[in-house]
Amino acid sequence: MPSQKQLRWAELRVGITVVFASIVLMFLIFLMGGATGFLKPTLRLYAYVQNASGLRNGAPVRLQSVDIGNVNKIRIVDHHSASGASTPVQIVMKINAKFRPFVHTDSQVLLTTQGVLGETFVDIDSTHAQGPVVSNDSELAVKEVPDLQDVISSSQGTLENINVLIRRLDRIVGAVEDQKGSVGKLIYDKQLYDNLNHSVSQVNSMLNDINGGRGSLGKLLNDDTLYQRATTAIDKVNTIADTINGNQGTVGKLLHDPALYDHANQTMVNANELINGMNRGEGSLGMMAKDKEFARKLDLLVTNLSSIASELQGGKGAAGKLMKDAALYDNMNKLMAETRDLIGAVRTNPKKYLTIHLKLF
Repeated sequence: MPSQKQLRWAELRVGITVVFASIVLMFLIFLMGGATGFLKPTLRLYAYVQNASGLRNGAPVRLQSVDIGNVNKIRIVDHHSASGASTPVQIVMKINAKFRPFVHTDSQVLLTTQGVLGETFVDIDSTHAQGPVVSNDSELAVKEVPDLQDVISSSQGTLENINVLIRRLDRIVGAVEDQKGSVGKLIYDKQLYDNLNHSVSQVNSMLNDINGGRGSLGKLLNDDTLYQRATTAIDKVNTIADTINGNQGTVGKLLHDPALYDHANQTMVNANELINGMNRGEGSLGMMAKDKEFARKLDLLVTNLSSIASELQGGKGAAGKLMKDAALYDNMNKLMAETRDLIGAVRTNPKKYLTIHLKLF
C-alpha cells in the first residue's frame, strides 16, 4: 500500500502534467486561430465605426481577403469623424508587421460578412492607396457599406411593387383562362384557330407556288431572264460610267472639261458685273432700274393701258364698240363678204366692170 508521501507526489505530477498540457493546448489554439503568430512583431491599428455589425474579438483582419491579423479589442469610446458624425465603436486590430509595406494611411477598412449569414471580419482595401505606409497606432478610414438590414429596408418598396405586379398578372391570367378579353378569345377560340390554320395553309401553298416558279412572283424570283436583264442593265450602267470617267461623250466632257468650268465662271463674273452696273445705275437697264422719272413714266403707261383696257371691256369708243357691238360686227362681216364677192366677180368678168367709154364730141 503506497504511503501518503507517494500519493501526494503522484497527485503533484498529475497536476503538473495537466497544467503543462493546458499551456500547450492554449499555445496550439493560438497558433491555429491567429494570423499574427507567436512572438512575432505586430502592428496595432485603429478604426472607428458607427456600428460593429456583429464583429467580435478575434475576428480575422484581412488585406485584399488575405489574413494578416486579428481584431484585438472592440469598445465604446467618445469619438467623432471629420464630418462630425458620431463613430463610437473603436476597433483595435493587430496585424503581422511583415504586411506593413502593403497597408497605407489612406487604405480603407470595410466590415464584410462571409456570405449572407457568415461571421463579420475586417477587410483592408489598399487597391487605390498611394499614401505612406502606416505606423504603429495609426488610424484607418472606414468605408461605409450598407449592411443586410439596410439592403432589405431599401428593397422593401421594390418588393411591394413586385407583389402588386404579381397580383395584376394573376388577374390577367385569370381573365385569360376565363376566355375574357381579346387575349382570352385568341387563345381559346377554336374558330380563330381554324382560321389561322387555314391562313397558314394558304401561305404554305403560296410559298410552294413561288418556289416552284409558278405565278408572277414565282417567275420573278426563279426566272433567270430577270437576273440576266439586271446584269445586262448593270453592265450598261458601268459602261456609261466608264465613258463618263474617260471624258467621252457630252456628259463626260461636261464633268471633266475645264473649259466648261472656265466659261461658267466667266459667265458668273459677267453676270455679277452686269448686276453691279445695274445697281450703280449704269447702262439702259441700270437707268431703268434706278431712274425715278422712268419708273414714273412706266407706271403712267401701265395705268393708261389699264384704263384703255377697261374702256374696251366696257364697250366705250370706236374700238370698244367694235369689240362689243354685235351689229357692227355683223355689218363689217357682211361688208367683207360682199367685197370678197365683188373681187371674185371682177376677176371672173373684168370687162363688165372695167369697160372705158371714150366719146369725142
